[in-house]
Amino acid sequence: MMTRSGGDALRTSTSWGTRTRRSIDEIPHLSSARREAFSKHELEKFNISNLEWINDIPECPVFYPTKEEFENPLDYIQQIAPMASKFGICKIVSPLVATVPAGVVLMKEKAGFRFTTRVQPLRLSEWNANDKISFFMSGRNYTFREFEKMANKIYARRYSSAGYLPDKYLEEEFWHEITNGKIETVEYACDIDGTAFSSSPSDQLGKSKWNLKWLSRHPMSILRLLEAAIPGVTDPMLYIGMLFSMFAWHVEDHFLYSINYHHCGASKTWYGVPGHAAYDFEKVVKERVYAHDLLSSEEDDAAFSVLLEKTTMFPPNILLEKGIPVCRAVQRPGEFVVTLPRAYHAGFSHGFNCGEAVNFATGGWFPFGAAASKHYASLKRSPLLPYEELLCKEAKFLDDGLSNADSLNFVPSKHFSSQSSIKISFVLLIRFQHHARWVLMKFGACMRLSSDVIGTVLCSICRCDCYVSYFQCNCNLQPICLRHVMERTNCSCGGKCIVFLRKDLGELEALAQKFEQEDGIREAVEKKNLLHTTEDGYSPYCNIKFVETPAIAENAELYTQDLTCISQKEDILYGSPVQISSDSSTLSSSIGLDDGSSMDIDDCGKSKRANPTDCSERLSGKEYGSPQLIRSSDKCATVYNAGTHRTAFLQDSDDESDSEIFHVKRRSSMIMVNRSANNSTSQRFPEQQPTLYQHSLEERKRNGAIEPRFTMMVDTI
Repeated sequence: MMTRSGGDALRTSTSWGTRTRRSIDEIPHLSSARREAFSKHELEKFNISNLEWINDIPECPVFYPTKEEFENPLDYIQQIAPMASKFGICKIVSPLVATVPAGVVLMKEKAGFRFTTRVQPLRLSEWNANDKISFFMSGRNYTFREFEKMANKIYARRYSSAGYLPDKYLEEEFWHEITNGKIETVEYACDIDGTAFSSSPSDQLGKSKWNLKWLSRHPMSILRLLEAAIPGVTDPMLYIGMLFSMFAWHVEDHFLYSINYHHCGASKTWYGVPGHAAYDFEKVVKERVYAHDLLSSEEDDAAFSVLLEKTTMFPPNILLEKGIPVCRAVQRPGEFVVTLPRAYHAGFSHGFNCGEAVNFATGGWFPFGAAASKHYASLKRSPLLPYEELLCKEAKFLDDGLSNADSLNFVPSKHFSSQSSIKISFVLLIRFQHHARWVLMKFGACMRLSSDVIGTVLCSICRCDCYVSYFQCNCNLQPICLRHVMERTNCSCGGKCIVFLRKDLGELEALAQKFEQEDGIREAVEKKNLLHTTEDGYSPYCNIKFVETPAIAENAELYTQDLTCISQKEDILYGSPVQISSDSSTLSSSIGLDDGSSMDIDDCGKSKRANPTDCSERLSGKEYGSPQLIRSSDKCATVYNAGTHRTAFLQDSDDESDSEIFHVKRRSSMIMVNRSANNSTSQRFPEQQPTLYQHSLEERKRNGAIEPRFTMMVDTI
């Protein structure tokens, strides 16, 4: 029988945390409603009186890499991913041993390390409007040693043993206890910022590439491209548990990979569902676990929205009954558990233990990232990651190879499936963007190259991230992603809009066309049915011309709300019709840039900046005076009015589109965007949204209520 990690029974007075295991009635100042939240009930929907189903759950695959195979973690994980993805989770047994124990790291190397636990109700829920689980209560603040002693004392009192019991026995004990046992709560220290890997040069595991402190920034990890850290995603977090502390059913943020290392202590039981069964998993949860009054709608994402709170626990037998594949892993010290993209997982601890986890992504993640972005957008949930930006940057690095990406330590994946996934995902994105702009062109939109839009903005409607392009409407001057193109026809302004494009759009389209020439890429794209080759003359990478609309002059009075125009003649560079050439996949004419200069695009897609041109008539008026509108048949206009740069979106079109690819309803608002003519740095859109990814740890812990913050990069003079 294995020996428990250090620690002994406390002889002092019982702690608050210990009292919670006896009876919730002993907790002072707890309302009756909150006391009820810890009480167990008879639940017919979870009939687990017979636990024979435990024997029907297969074990996940276990891998034993050699020291040579262990040298490159992401390369090895990509090798085993095809098999592991069939199960959703897998175990990797490390050939290296941590010579400095986690307890020593947390008590000596990290002097003053303390953490506060969460109190978990140890029961199942009806999951209706009146009965659902939440981890609303904080526990005590502990040192690592204090929590270990408390947890070991609880274990010893229950089993009169200082050693571990059989894994299957404790699995049965957990499900008995959570349904009708006497324990009402446990404590779990989850999402604790930090690492228990040693920084000692003598620790072989700590100085290896499997140290989770560095893994998300591995040269093969997509997350290396993020400029700012995201706690728990790019930076590891600690998870310190006790007997029956649990992690509820959930999927990783953005359907990322995760890797969890077991530093010390008792085992953990994991349950995993493969990513290909995620939709069926959510359907079963919606039908068998959640009551209708708990769900916000009958849409497919309704269950996903509640699962994001990471508090839903139920026995795997209801999944087995519906034919959903489920596997089990029993993780012990020295073992890694890897969860694959979109794999739901849950589990519990067999006693005191300490684990550590972080996320990462390889090229094969991008299709899952796209699916996650659609889920978040449908829920109007702000993303943690800029999917489009990561995809475009990784596609460029893949094409450039090592020679042009040494500054980011880019190492192209040796795995064909990973490279293919990047290329296909990138082509799909660029084709979608191209078709959406074609639809906008039919409605007579203006186009604007943004010379300094170098980051990601959030759609003001669905919170989706926009990197390649976005548009603004006259009745909503905040960014709108191209998913909402068709909805603009219902705007009160008649759908007048302007499209903002990255100045390297031509390069992106040329790269997409290059990828399509490779074996299998175009065929894979065609299977997605996103080509629109027969839609009213549309073809991929066809010319897109944004032309002027004379109807503006007759309706000029409609656009005087803080919008100012200046006359632009068609013989001036800014007034040139803008088009995208199908031959070069770039902008085929000289395009006016936001700083008053122009960019000439040659047939090879290369650009050169012309000298700044004064292509407008200066408007008279007082400083910061009232906006004016020049009645003209010219197309879209910009104004320089006493140091303030404003953009007006003033085009009409009688064209209609038959496309039915955009269906999300939108909100409308009128907000003016001011930009300083003397400020060369990027400004923010209204509401002054803070920079992307600077999420506080407290925000990340709000059970799915995170609102990550993006810098709204706009064009300036």
